[in-house]
Amino acid sequence: MRLTNFSDYALRVLMYAAAQRERLITIEETAQIYDISRNHLMKVVNVLTRAGYLKAVRGRAGGFTLAKRPDRIGIGAVLRLTEPDFALVECFSADNHCLIAPACRLRGVLREALAAFVAVLDRHTLDDLLLHPEDFGLQPAA
Repeated sequence: MRLTNFSDYALRVLMYAAAQRERLITIEETAQIYDISRNHLMKVVNVLTRAGYLKAVRGRAGGFTLAKRPDRIGIGAVLRLTEPDFALVECFSADNHCLIAPACRLRGVLREALAAFVAVLDRHTLDDLLLHPEDFGLQPAA
C-alpha cells in the first residue's frame, strides 16, 4: 500500500505547523522547507483548513497555524480525509470486474490487513510525531 503525495504533504504540513505553534507560518515557507510545489501545498492547506485542522489568516501578514492541539489531531482521521480510498486491489472498488471475486479469499485477508493498518494509525495523534524547529533546520524560538 502506498499513501498519496497529498496525504504525505498533509502530514508534513501538520508536523511543521505543530513545531511552529508560536507563530503563523506561510505556504511559501513550508514549500521551501520541504521542497514541494507551492500550488500543491495550497490545496493541502485548504483541505486541512476546511476540515478544522488548521486555522488560516488571510492578508499580507497572514499564514496558518494549528486549529487544534496536536493531541486532538488523529493520524488515522487525517488520512481518511486525504486518501481518496483505501482500495488495495480491484475487488475493493465498486466497479470490480474480477471473475473470482465472489469466491476469492484474498479479499478477506487484505481487508484484515487494512483494518490493522488503520487501527495503528488511529492509536496515534500529531502529538506522537512532534519535532523541534531545529529538526527542520531552523533556529529555536527565543
